[in-house]
Amino acid sequence: MLGEMIRQRRQERGITQTQVAARARISKPYLSTIETGKARGSPTDRVLTALEEVLGFEEGALRKVAHLSRTPDDIRSEHEALSTEVHRLRSLLQEGEAAPPPGTAAPAGRGNVVPVLPKGLVPVINEVTAGYPRDFTDLGYPPSVADEYVRCPDVSDEQAFAARVVGDSMMPAYVEGDIVVFSPNTPADNGDDCFVRFQDGETKFKRVYQDGPDAVRLQPLNSRYPAETFDRHEITGVWPAVFRIQRLRR
Repeated sequence: MLGEMIRQRRQERGITQTQVAARARISKPYLSTIETGKARGSPTDRVLTALEEVLGFEEGALRKVAHLSRTPDDIRSEHEALSTEVHRLRSLLQEGEAAPPPGTAAPAGRGNVVPVLPKGLVPVINEVTAGYPRDFTDLGYPPSVADEYVRCPDVSDEQAFAARVVGDSMMPAYVEGDIVVFSPNTPADNGDDCFVRFQDGETKFKRVYQDGPDAVRLQPLNSRYPAETFDRHEITGVWPAVFRIQRLRR
């Protein structure tokens, strides 16, 4: 389906594979394997974003299709059911907000039901290294879908996600097994502890400092580990930590 969408849009616009590949900064043979569905694994978000821009798709359109294609049927069904329930509860909440003033008649059928909207359900997507580099995976699930969730009522960011800490480079503030909640829609300030994603898909959990226009320093809190400096173009995402869930007795 993804390949058909790309090929059809390219042909509608009268653009050759060579032209699209050059503009998206991928090879023509790779584009061909994507269009024919023969590519090994799904294209990265960077490639899909580039193809969206080159072919004039709505932002996120190709990425959504790719994410859904990697999602197991049972997980997809559960997510759809949860989404339907959330929409229903939101409708009830809106009705509750529109309730008449005290002393006036309530609309028929409302009864004494008080709608409650669940909030702050955050997906735990996987693990993030706080020590040596380790590949991160969200198991191929689409955004907000996971096999485990934690509840953080004060988190308003619908794209918030959580990850378990692995390693000891962020000790003593964070220990292995802590669950940290990150907020993609919260701007990261200099010196924030952040989830950092790189172009190659690797991720790290470190304190982040902007040391210059193009220099980003990742600083461990454990003095046993050295700081690392990267070119900002190597980094695709920096998302600050907003909550920590820590076990007090082990």
